[in-house]
Amino acid sequence: MIYAETQRLILRSWKPDDIPLFAAMNKDVRVMRFFPAPLTDEETRSFYGRIQEEFAGKGWGLYAVELKATGAFIGYVGLHEIGFEAEFAPGVEIGWRLAAEYHNLGYATEAAKAVLTLAKEHGIRQLYSFTAVINRPSERVMQKIGMKKAGEFDHPKLEPDSPLRRHVLYSIEV
Repeated sequence: MIYAETQRLILRSWKPDDIPLFAAMNKDVRVMRFFPAPLTDEETRSFYGRIQEEFAGKGWGLYAVELKATGAFIGYVGLHEIGFEAEFAPGVEIGWRLAAEYHNLGYATEAAKAVLTLAKEHGIRQLYSFTAVINRPSERVMQKIGMKKAGEFDHPKLEPDSPLRRHVLYSIEV
């Protein structure tokens, strides 16, 4: 199922053929440099299962993204229920992860703008996004889609001595 199209991208349901590409992306240290560790194949399959469950239960989730020109799977952009206790939870986050060869081409921003529309269509009125303070590229996407910085917090799922623990928090009303 196609959920949205942009000038260069299609946001769609996941296909079984995406899983090996998703696993390769999640193992890539360039993609995962702002996460605690790359994911194993088993962790990727588990993550894929959670994505499918969220779509089944909510009708929205992390959309697979492909290039219109080639049909290539390039990652995901979408909506996800915040999975930890925080001042801004419960809530819905907008997030993205693209394969390294598709970074810095404007794809995350382009797809995220389409997801803002999808969120509104699903009756979601407030979205959050967060990332490690050192992840400037992702923070820049937040700014480009019109999100405003709401503060910073220590991510409760990361160890106190982790360089990724301190996060920026952005929000937007849709």
